[in-house]
Amino acid sequence: MTETGTARAGNPERDTLDKAGAENFPVAPFFLPRAWRDDLMAIYGFARLVDDIGDGDLAPGGADARLLGLAPQDADDPLLLLDAFEADLGKVFDGTPNHPLLRGLRHTVRRHRLTPEPFLALIAANRQDQLVKRYETYDDLLAYCALSANPVGHLVLAVTGATTPERVRHSDAICTALQIVEHLQDVAEDLGRDRIYLPAADMKRFHVQEKDLVAPTAGASARALIAYEAERARLLLDEGAPLVGSVHGRLRLLLAGFVAGGRAAVHAIAAAAFDVLPGPPKPGKLRLLREVGATLRGEG
Repeated sequence: MTETGTARAGNPERDTLDKAGAENFPVAPFFLPRAWRDDLMAIYGFARLVDDIGDGDLAPGGADARLLGLAPQDADDPLLLLDAFEADLGKVFDGTPNHPLLRGLRHTVRRHRLTPEPFLALIAANRQDQLVKRYETYDDLLAYCALSANPVGHLVLAVTGATTPERVRHSDAICTALQIVEHLQDVAEDLGRDRIYLPAADMKRFHVQEKDLVAPTAGASARALIAYEAERARLLLDEGAPLVGSVHGRLRLLLAGFVAGGRAAVHAIAAAAFDVLPGPPKPGKLRLLREVGATLRGEG
């Protein structure tokens, strides 16, 4: 391991937060008030670490497991890690947690009087990932997204003081779309973990079998399936886009960035002719900026 790798492995908090730059959308951009940036990074750190636990992507060396009080032999067991992380999350609300990411989250929770429910939902989604490897219908996938993605939008609205029932509804559409887009980008990576987030009913409709998803490149049927799911995500982004126009100032720009990130990713998938199997198609910064402008102007 290099000196840099050793340093990163020894600082699980920094290792997790550094992943923000690889997301499809800006997590806590510079133009936001400092307090908002701190809160959004605290939420991102929680959500990213939960996903890393569920995906087996923790920094090497077992630092996170030690912080959560697990023995070395349990450091690679996602379910045990999630249980320990949930127990440490409880201390955010009634004590002092052990993990530094949760200690940072405690300030955000207290400042905005956040409840445990959205955090517990994100943990539940990653538990589900350990047990459910296939989704029969699109509705089944939407129910998973309600755990894995939508709570993040609820937290963003809460820390920015923008929560209303209508905004939550629009936020749910955007967050679900972003989750679906990520699944489409990561078909090959997810299959490597024995997970398929393409609904089985849709695979059957497009005559796509699991063996078709392990090919180096996608055939015509698989591309048609990806195009179909990408259009669903695009429509969800359009459904949620009125959220942007319902707020003002820097929050409007932040939310436009979320929608634009999803739209730019959908465009990147289309630009790859819907062949996601060689690797995740990623949008360039220029395309993202164009989509931000279009979203702020209210263009679909």
